[in-house]
Amino acid sequence: MKNIDFTKFEEAIGLTFKDRGLLRQAFTHRSFLNENRDLEWSHNERLEFLGDAVLELIVTDYLYAKFPSCTEGELTAYRSSLVNATTLSEAARKIDVNEFLLLSKGEAKDIGKARQYILANTMEAVIGAIFLDQGYESAKYFISRNIFHLIDEILENKSWIDSKSLFQEKAQEFYSQTPVYKSVKEEGPDHDKHFTVAVYVGTELIGEGEGKSKQEAEQMAAKSALDKKGWI
Repeated sequence: MKNIDFTKFEEAIGLTFKDRGLLRQAFTHRSFLNENRDLEWSHNERLEFLGDAVLELIVTDYLYAKFPSCTEGELTAYRSSLVNATTLSEAARKIDVNEFLLLSKGEAKDIGKARQYILANTMEAVIGAIFLDQGYESAKYFISRNIFHLIDEILENKSWIDSKSLFQEKAQEFYSQTPVYKSVKEEGPDHDKHFTVAVYVGTELIGEGEGKSKQEAEQMAAKSALDKKGWI
């Protein structure tokens, strides 16, 4: 069994846990416990559920204060870009979350798209663990250090743009047709689904995208289509 000392991670994030068991749980993927059934601790899905809500509240509060002249729609788009799997996995890599993951042997070998989702989910679980162990202000401190600053890059790259709405607008302008999204693939267990979606204009396949939900996959497909057409 993988034995991990979380002291290095605590030093990296500037927080010391009162209950190290919460931190261990945050890094424990369901697959790890499936291979180590004698262990009596829990996987991280409940902490992920909690952390997702804490993250959304703290990010919403931050964006509301930072952009006083933005509309609700703009703030919603900014928030979506700041808390999606791509952004969270990037933040996770920067603090070496990979080094501390407790995964099955099979999951440990997969360092592709599936790892991105595991990293994003673990980041949410860590936030949930911090909230339970340290409280709201410590969770805010962690998020402010590791996530808030990414909004500048998001704005610079215009990755906050609602790709589906923009692609529909452009498709109607250039093709006089409305894009159609079709599910290509659905993988994974109920608690960890991954979707692949293709977007067509007429019979022409323009782009494909992946995501943790069909909505996210559609957004990524639209972004791919916009990039392919040079419309963004």
